[in-house]
Amino acid sequence: MSLLLALRNLRRQFRRSLTALLSIGFGVTALLVATGFNAAMFEEFREATIRSQFGHLQVTRPGFQERGRSDPWAYLLPADVALDPALLPSGSTISPRLLLNGLVSFGERTLPFMSEGIDPARDMLDDRSLRIEQGRRLGPADHRHVVLGEGLARQLEVEPGESVVLLVNTPTGQLGAAEAEVAGVFSSFSQEFDDAALLLPLSLARELAQVEGAHAWLVFLQDTSATASALGPVRNALPADEFDVQPWYTLAEFYARASALFQQQLDLVKGIVVFIILLGIGNTMMMSVLERTGEIGTVMALGNTRASVLRGFLLEGALLGLLGAVLGVLVALGVGQLLALAGIEMPPPPTFARSYDAALLITPPMVLEVLLIAIVTTTLASFYPAWRASRMEIVEAIRHVR
Repeated sequence: MSLLLALRNLRRQFRRSLTALLSIGFGVTALLVATGFNAAMFEEFREATIRSQFGHLQVTRPGFQERGRSDPWAYLLPADVALDPALLPSGSTISPRLLLNGLVSFGERTLPFMSEGIDPARDMLDDRSLRIEQGRRLGPADHRHVVLGEGLARQLEVEPGESVVLLVNTPTGQLGAAEAEVAGVFSSFSQEFDDAALLLPLSLARELAQVEGAHAWLVFLQDTSATASALGPVRNALPADEFDVQPWYTLAEFYARASALFQQQLDLVKGIVVFIILLGIGNTMMMSVLERTGEIGTVMALGNTRASVLRGFLLEGALLGLLGAVLGVLVALGVGQLLALAGIEMPPPPTFARSYDAALLITPPMVLEVLLIAIVTTTLASFYPAWRASRMEIVEAIRHVR
């Protein structure tokens, strides 16, 4: 009965209720669009970071993450991967990587490079890891081929099909050299990485460095959300004094910093939305109390308690929040569908190397959050007008009608 009465009161004040609903809907839409856009962008960024750099889990020698870049040959893993795939969720893969630094030459140009030897049959297989801008990816049959970062290829002025010379220092201090054909040119999410990186088959990397083994075993899962559940079995299966197992989220420092920065911006948007709702609903409910002063006095004279009057106005505010939030969610979902159909390409953010398609990722927890924000905020905004209405003196309120 109270709910029907609240709905009737909102309908009686149609214009004012509509204005409040549009205000709430606009705020909720803005919040969902900002949150969904940020979530979609960072999901793409997260998956690209995992696929290209860290894997979902990374197995190394203890101390490699802290000191391995300065003394990489002291932290080599065995040539054979000592990790049972049966420990991992279905569809998972394990791929070794070998880090190399050296010089790459083409014609009269020689530049330093940082490189990883990969297994082309299991590693770097899709556009989320690397986007091939020219040529092709490395294939399982490739041995004397490399793919270059876009910036490095541009500086060398080399094209797919041409050959470069690679020079690296071996663990014994000798010089390893090899000639390799450029199979393709790639771009990742990091411009800094693209300016100095090349990828080569693991077999060629081992030949150049004159070593067996790898610096890391990367575990790739089908679902990133399974990372935490897969971490325990892998750590338990490998001796802690010989192997260090880290999940991607402890290694991806840049991703964590960028995500935290954008989250701060979203918190500011949430604050603005809450302010808009508080201002709009507070004004709407106060005007409603002023216009219905005589009605309030009459219902209290007929036996309604002050508490029931307070609950009635609070319920009206909560209903405005719920209906406005539902309206905002529907509009945001529509915007998401339009973006998906339009295929709008966004320019790369600062320090990113490539563009991405605009999209919204709206999840049930996001929808629940904005519903709660809208309902709680409108209820709070209604409290003072509702309290003021419930404290009216009956005689004075009735006299207000005359």
